[in-house]
Amino acid sequence: MKCPFCGYEESKVIDSRPTDEGERIRRRRECIKCGKRFTTYEIIESVPIIVVKKDKSREAFDRDKLLGGMLRACEKRQVSIETLENAVSEIEAVLQNSLDREVTSIHVGELAMEKLKEIDEVAYVRFASVYRQFKDINTFMEELAKLLNEK
Repeated sequence: MKCPFCGYEESKVIDSRPTDEGERIRRRRECIKCGKRFTTYEIIESVPIIVVKKDKSREAFDRDKLLGGMLRACEKRQVSIETLENAVSEIEAVLQNSLDREVTSIHVGELAMEKLKEIDEVAYVRFASVYRQFKDINTFMEELAKLLNEK
């Protein structure tokens, strides 16, 4: 690790401890040449997940975009932001743990709908109405009927 003070490329680790619930490691280092101390952070490098959209375009998975869509579906509902952030984290973990580096937007949407169905049925129907692009009241009623039959 290069010293930020003198540029020497060797240092020794004085102290290491985990941060952010074990997501990072904080290391205190001391330059072997000048003796000054500095802090570095070590994180796991993750390979980005690519989402293939309906028009075949590709973009990197954006958890904030997914969270935003789920937040809109939960507007004026008794759903905490923490609950939605946990759901998005679970969806992201499913995607990261799959062997595929490319997933379809359809798959991401289905995962989001599964989570919303567990969290809040009204939010689920709102999300599904936009995601599945209900064309008329009959398709909307079919989705509601499915939901009621599951109960």
